[in-house]
This record gives sequence, C-alpha cells and structure tokens, in this order.
Amino acid sequence: MCGLALIVLGVLVQVALHNTLVIKGASGSAAPLVLIVVGVVIFFIAFFGCCGAWKENYCMVTMFAILLSVIIIVEIGTAIAAYVFRDKLTDVVDTGLRDMIKQYNNTEVKKGLDKIQTELKCCGAANSTDWENYQPDHVSVPDSCCKNISTNCGSKAMNDGNKIYLEGCQPVIEKILRQNILWIAVAALVIAFIELNSST
Repeated sequence: MCGLALIVLGVLVQVALHNTLVIKGASGSAAPLVLIVVGVVIFFIAFFGCCGAWKENYCMVTMFAILLSVIIIVEIGTAIAAYVFRDKLTDVVDTGLRDMIKQYNNTEVKKGLDKIQTELKCCGAANSTDWENYQPDHVSVPDSCCKNISTNCGSKAMNDGNKIYLEGCQPVIEKILRQNILWIAVAALVIAFIELNSST
C-alpha cells in the first residue's frame, strides 16, 4: 500500500513540475523520480515479504526486513534532500529564468518562457525590466507579458502596469516549487514512519 502511495505521489509531483517549468535545474528535481522508483521497489519487496511469510521461509523474511530497512533510509534521505533543496530554490529559479531570457531567440526556450509568463501572469525574472535588452529600444517586452495579449502589445510597454504584468516570475515559480517539495518531504517521512510501525 505504501509503495502505491509513493508511486502516485511521485507521479503527481513530477507531472506538476514538468508541466509548470522549463527551467534547467528546477524541473529536473530528482526527488519525485526517487519516490516513484522507491514506490515500485517497495511494491515488489512487499510482495516478496508476503510470499516469504506465506511460505514461512526465514531467508525470504530476513531479506524482506533488510530491504525494507534500506528503503526507509532512502525515503528519509529523499525527505532531507527535498528540505535542503528548498533553500537553493531562489538561486536555481533566478539563474534559470535569466538564462532563458538570454536565450529567448531559441524556439523551445521562447515557447516555454511565453507559457510561464502567460499562465503565471508575470514578466521577466525579478520584474519586467529584465527584458531591457529584448529590443533595441530597451523599453519593450515580449507579448506574453501583456495582460491582454495581442500582436506587439509589449512594444514600449516595459513600465506600463496597465498593459503588462510588472511582477517577475521568480516569486511565483518559487512558491509553486516550495509547495511541491514540502509535500514530497512530508509524504516520504509519513510513509517511512508507517513502514517502521508496520514492520515492528
């Protein structure tokens, strides 16, 4: 049961991170993937333990206990890694967004950043002035920053709060990631606690 819970949680968090972000380092968080792998392994180990108990095989039951102990250690490690990663989010998100702004001419980067700015209703990393080198006039932003998107709506609108979103994307993305990472850490610790109690 714990294995299935970990698989579901890991898949949900991975999908949320993948659909929300295209930032290098931020969407590549390994914690959800670790939870999915651990969930699959726990599922098979539990089956192994049930077979050992049913056949009353000492070797299988002992192996089950050892493998379960290793899994609990991995889950606690995942929770710690998720908690530690929380403190590095600001730098990872800021660096990722600024790199994307520099590479905005790349079609994939443009598509990803436009999606982020449109869906999260934000502009730039810290604020709209991060786009000062977007056009030679130094006062234009991409159309994805506009409140009502239309062709060239971001032209000469860098500081116009009526036309564009002035707030940067970093705080919004950071909030989403912190929520997801907190859920991973809490779930991993709760499931490890349940496994400890059920194995004694």
